[in-house]
Amino acid sequence: MLSRAQKEEQVAELKEKFGRASCVYVADYRGVPVESVNKLRRRVRSEGSGKYEYRVTKNRVLKLAADGAGVTSIAAHFRGPTAIAISYADPVGLAKILCDFAKDHEKFSLRGGLLEGSPIAADDIARLATLPGIDQLRGRLLGLLLAPATQLARLLTEPGAQLARLAEARSKQEGAAS
Repeated sequence: MLSRAQKEEQVAELKEKFGRASCVYVADYRGVPVESVNKLRRRVRSEGSGKYEYRVTKNRVLKLAADGAGVTSIAAHFRGPTAIAISYADPVGLAKILCDFAKDHEKFSLRGGLLEGSPIAADDIARLATLPGIDQLRGRLLGLLLAPATQLARLLTEPGAQLARLAEARSKQEGAAS
C-alpha cells in the first residue's frame, strides 16, 4: 500500500511525463501472463533506447496525473487493469511493438491514447503501426536528397568515361591489326 506522499510523488512524475510525451497509449493487460508482460517491458526498454516506457499504475493516480497535465480526454480509458506506454520520440516505433505484442497475445488489447495531445482510438494506433519508422523515413529522405547530386556526378563523368572507352577500343583494334 502506497502512502499519500508516494502517491503524490507518482502523480507529479506522471504529470511531467504526460507533458513531454509525444504519445501515450493505454492498454488492457488482463489475462496476460506476468512473464509475457515482463518480456514486453524489456522489449520496450531495449528498442526505445530510453525513449519508450511501459508501466502499470493505479487508475486513480493516472486520472489525477492526466487532469494535472491537461490531458483529461485520455482518462476515459483508465478502467480495470491499465497499463500505459509512453514515447518521448517516435510514436510509430512504440505502436509497432505494442501491436506485435497484441497479435501474439489476444488478451492484450489497446484501448486508445494520445498523439501529440490529441486523443486517438485503438484503430488509429494499429494504423500508426503500419507506417514506416522514423529511421526508415530519414533513410528515404536522405536518398531523395542525394539522388540529384548522384545523377549530376554521373552526368559530368560520363563524357570522359566514353572517351576513355573509345580510346581503349581503338588501341585494341590497332593492336589486333598489327
